[in-house]
Amino acid sequence: MDILLLGSGGRESALAWKMSQSPLLGKLYIAPGNGGTGAYGTNVAISPLDFDALRKFVDDNAIDMIVVGNEDPLVAGIYDYFENHPVLVAGPSKAGAQLEGSKDMAKRFMVDHGIPTARYRSFTAETIDEGYRFLESLKPPYVLKADGLAAGKGVLIIDDIDEAKKSLAEMLGGMFGKSSATVVIEEFLSGIECSVFVLTDGNGGYRVLPVAKDYKRIGEGDTGLNTGGMGAVSPVPFADAEFMGKVEQRIILPTINGLLKEGITYRGFIFLGLINVAGEPMVIEYNVRMGDPETEAVMLRIDSDLVELMKAAAEGNLGDLPLDESPKTAVTVMMVSGGYPGSYPKGKIITGTDSVTDSILFHAGTAIDPQGQLVTSGGRVIAASSLGDSIPDALARSYASIDKVNFDGKYFRRDIGRDLMA
Repeated sequence: MDILLLGSGGRESALAWKMSQSPLLGKLYIAPGNGGTGAYGTNVAISPLDFDALRKFVDDNAIDMIVVGNEDPLVAGIYDYFENHPVLVAGPSKAGAQLEGSKDMAKRFMVDHGIPTARYRSFTAETIDEGYRFLESLKPPYVLKADGLAAGKGVLIIDDIDEAKKSLAEMLGGMFGKSSATVVIEEFLSGIECSVFVLTDGNGGYRVLPVAKDYKRIGEGDTGLNTGGMGAVSPVPFADAEFMGKVEQRIILPTINGLLKEGITYRGFIFLGLINVAGEPMVIEYNVRMGDPETEAVMLRIDSDLVELMKAAAEGNLGDLPLDESPKTAVTVMMVSGGYPGSYPKGKIITGTDSVTDSILFHAGTAIDPQGQLVTSGGRVIAASSLGDSIPDALARSYASIDKVNFDGKYFRRDIGRDLMA
């Protein structure tokens, strides 16, 4: 079957790599793709949000399935746009995508269906005084979340009550544009996080993918500013059979059943951002697609045919299809541009990628310049992902590969996975 994959990051590189291994795959197109995705298919210069242009491409190229990599087209309603078109869409409806598109809706959904999460309330400019009082009822640190999509930057964690109140006013005043017209204030949860991914077919069928843990801070020891992700590890030692049993019974099943009860069409990936609070799983957030950079680790551990699984999910019938995972450990380490997540230069020439043999390089912020050279085009540039018999083994492979890749300003964290090796 011919597939159109939407997106341009490391997640889409990993999905393209995995899908390219399927005997079911005919042609693979990536819109818009990046400097590395051309190794697995054909890049197409179309925005994932230009639905009319996508429809024309789908029709002109007899595309059988659209795989939506990032959240923006899903929240904008791409599933609904193609609902009466013969093309399959692997992703939720616009209503289902509100699990990520609206923090307020997601929290309401969790409460309504008995899914464990932090205590919360939502506020607008008209109820800001109530927001101040709610902050005063909580213990620090204070968690403030923009209701809508904010490119991963809409969450503030603040220790000082006065600063929290000031930030609430700034958010409601337009700090994140329309995304923070409503702000969710949450009780802070203390624990260690992990990412659980579920593929569901909208009819009660689902498969749980390998669990991962990502590292968001720019600095070692989880210090400094938040980024889109500096690395990931899979599996996660504390996410053992007992913990995952709790996750399935208390979170996955109530989520799947809740979507069915509310009549929400959802045929695609659900990302459960979880926190382990003294052995008890709680939901921090939902995302409606695979995570990045977790995908760059998770894809290495899936032994089953991903195209077959996504096709079945999009058709609404996962049936008895297996999702087999490798017992090995996967580690992803992200190379980023100097200055990221602040301002950073682009167009730096990248060398050494051809010499990497022990890792898979998943391109994120790369492009091919007019001279045909591979250059940087984003903050997160390339992820080195490796399989090994243990975290140290896989890490050593990724770091050895990183040493072979060079571009001006290259930076990476040297402590990915260290907290899981104790």
